Amino acid sequence: MKRGRLLLICLGAGAAALSYASWRGTGTGIETYAEVARLPRLRPDYTGTTIPPNIAPLNFVVDEPGTRYRVRIHSAQGEPVEISGKTPEIRIPPGSWRALLRANRGKPLFVDVCVKGADKAWKRFARVTNRVAEESIDGYVMYRLMKPIYTWWRDIRICQRNLENCDESLVISGESFGACLNCHSFLNNDPRRMFLGIRSRTYGSSVLQVSDGAVSKIGTKFGYTAWHPSGRLAVFSVFNVKQFFHASRPEIRDFVELDSAMAYYDLEKKNVGVAPPLSAKDQLEAQPTWTPDGRYLYFCSAPKPWADADSFTPEQCFQLKYDLKRAPYDLETNTWGEVETALSAQETGLSVLLPRISPDGRFLLFCMCGYSCFPLNQPDSDLYLLDLATGKYEKLDAVNSDAADSWHSWSTNSRWIVFSSKRTTPLFTKLYFSYIDETGKAHKPFVLPQKDPKFYDTFAKLYNVPELIAGPVKVSRRALGRAVLSSERIEVDSVTGATPKAPAAEPASQRHE
Repeated sequence: MKRGRLLLICLGAGAAALSYASWRGTGTGIETYAEVARLPRLRPDYTGTTIPPNIAPLNFVVDEPGTRYRVRIHSAQGEPVEISGKTPEIRIPPGSWRALLRANRGKPLFVDVCVKGADKAWKRFARVTNRVAEESIDGYVMYRLMKPIYTWWRDIRICQRNLENCDESLVISGESFGACLNCHSFLNNDPRRMFLGIRSRTYGSSVLQVSDGAVSKIGTKFGYTAWHPSGRLAVFSVFNVKQFFHASRPEIRDFVELDSAMAYYDLEKKNVGVAPPLSAKDQLEAQPTWTPDGRYLYFCSAPKPWADADSFTPEQCFQLKYDLKRAPYDLETNTWGEVETALSAQETGLSVLLPRISPDGRFLLFCMCGYSCFPLNQPDSDLYLLDLATGKYEKLDAVNSDAADSWHSWSTNSRWIVFSSKRTTPLFTKLYFSYIDETGKAHKPFVLPQKDPKFYDTFAKLYNVPELIAGPVKVSRRALGRAVLSSERIEVDSVTGATPKAPAAEPASQRHE
């Protein structure tokens, strides 16, 4: 046995936080322990990662057999956080955690773990080293919570989560009016400007538009939506989706867009239209995203491998690989330029999907999988990063897993991403966060922290469509519900899931007036 001393304080109910010096004088610490030459097994795995300085406590379970557990979290500055108890669940005091992180931006954060076995001997595991980033993450993330059952959509919920303290609040629930809640999107991570899709047999399909607390209903449906950075225009996709099933694989469900195109909504004129660069009859266009300066719209596009929806067979889906394309746009003259290919499926051998550009305009985050435009259902889906300055892209090996890693969004400062992953189960997606440094290097991700360290052991819903936002959505559920139930709406021309007929236009541009 090696002689050693681990300085820990019990912070149980009613326990006083003793000073470092006075604690040492008590002589009640661990006088002897055996060193274990490996990291402790922690669940969730909060080891070797980079974390925001404003993240909620990373509560965890020490997944090692024992009768007592002691944990010390410390860094170069501030008071250490010290926890001791008979159970392996480690719940970190929020106040002490916040103070420690604030004092150690840009510094390592150490976690020492000791476990007392049934033989009454203590073991000390190798020190866990994480790092506190200089840059904060946006304070909130919004997502859909739903069951992994494709036929059950009534209890889909749109929730928002405070990333600093684990508080979750309900924004709107489909149970209120028997509706499916579709994708939500924000203008520049601003919670005051939002679109939210609604599909209801009773109240029809529409889009709720939130602007500085006011809620209005647009009488059409949006698919994937990208706000122009000016806030004056939004491009959205429309599609005709078919679901089919595989006989045997981890995820048996699959989807295909039999037809799709993109349209736009002019927020000032309150009208919907199409432009030829976004709605070619022989192409499937989807998943738009703008550059931060609003000069280019990036999107995914694939040649349609079937003549019409009636002639589709599931085997054709495996031929479906999307390119990454872009079209120039001038807001002042309302003109679109010629479409060009930014990254081709022929070059990558994979389908290029879900492009999202960092707010600083440097990187384009996307995912690729073997085929299709629904990476969530593709076990081989991985995240990639395209450097828009050099045109080079790379696979984010530090982030990806053997399961589907897909839907993602950026924090306002371009240093953090959130994404969905099925790495722990083929049915349930969880939210993971990763630090992206200024060179584009991704750091080991960590799962969304919870107050209960065992939360994910029994949680039977999946997280879907995570969007980082700078603050909470403050519009009330009552206001959103009233808008859904109301007969008042902004009447616009509908754009169906089939590729719409765009008006004739000049070869190089198209006005959308």
